[in-house]
Amino acid sequence: MPGMARRLINPRRWAPPPNVDRGATAALTVRERLPTGDRGPEDVVFDHAGQIVTGTGDGRIVRIDPATGERTVLADTGGRPLGLHACADGAVLVCDHDRGLLQVGPDGSVEVLVGGISFASNVVQGSDGTIWFTTSTSRWDLENHLGDVFEHSCTGRLLRRDPDGTVTTLLDDLKFANGLVLAPDESHLLIAETTGYRIRRHWLSGRTETLVDNLPGFPDNMSLGSDGLLWVAIAAPRDALLDRLLPLPGFLRVLVWNLPAAVRPKAASIAWVMAFDLEGGLVHDLRTTDGSYGFVTSVAERDGTIVLGSLTETDVVIVK
Repeated sequence: MPGMARRLINPRRWAPPPNVDRGATAALTVRERLPTGDRGPEDVVFDHAGQIVTGTGDGRIVRIDPATGERTVLADTGGRPLGLHACADGAVLVCDHDRGLLQVGPDGSVEVLVGGISFASNVVQGSDGTIWFTTSTSRWDLENHLGDVFEHSCTGRLLRRDPDGTVTTLLDDLKFANGLVLAPDESHLLIAETTGYRIRRHWLSGRTETLVDNLPGFPDNMSLGSDGLLWVAIAAPRDALLDRLLPLPGFLRVLVWNLPAAVRPKAASIAWVMAFDLEGGLVHDLRTTDGSYGFVTSVAERDGTIVLGSLTETDVVIVK
């Protein structure tokens, strides 16, 4: 959307909890870089054969062998793929920022399952074919997503697509809805609210509660590891100036938003992931600021191998 970066924000006041950062439990070290062929592997998932699947800024869905780095292009969505879900039959569900919810078949065909939606973010599928997916904001696009961070619009959504194609909005006031995980017993969903610094639990019976609150950074995509842990990508630490501005009159954020981009608050350079048990207890907090990788937007774990993806990097990385 031309000119959106200078679009007038409509700030919504919110008092975030005080930032309590207990620090890393261990260092994050990049062990190996796996080129994707383009910029911005925003999400990474393991398929059922243990291959890495990601989507890149040029619209491609790519499969990478973690052992050899061999890369195979599965499809071109014709848009900008974000969150992914690898299906047991070899298909891949894709949240495409430009085109909506898509399904890439094992033969490379691309089918639009739900069109006409903005900023589709992440997706999971149940054993009966039901699909749940998030949209981050109805106000901003990916290029200008910081507008929503400043505005705090709370226009993120959780939606369900039934096997017959019916689409239902389950929640519609989420704080930049992002990563999505289906519990192993399919009783509930876990949702990352990026600008709420928290992870919510939505029971499929209808009740919603907070699983993890007051995170020290912005949670992005999430995944359930083979270790049974909830792995969470932390794109950036919380910004102290933004936290101070959020509960104050909105015109202050308008002033900051209209400053030149070079002097506006920006994401700190860090590679950061956290892992929790399914009761919300912290198990791992891994981070580095050595510049080896940055702006981590996704993490996946399988049999001890941890893979990261990033909106701004060109490679996915295996870490230790």
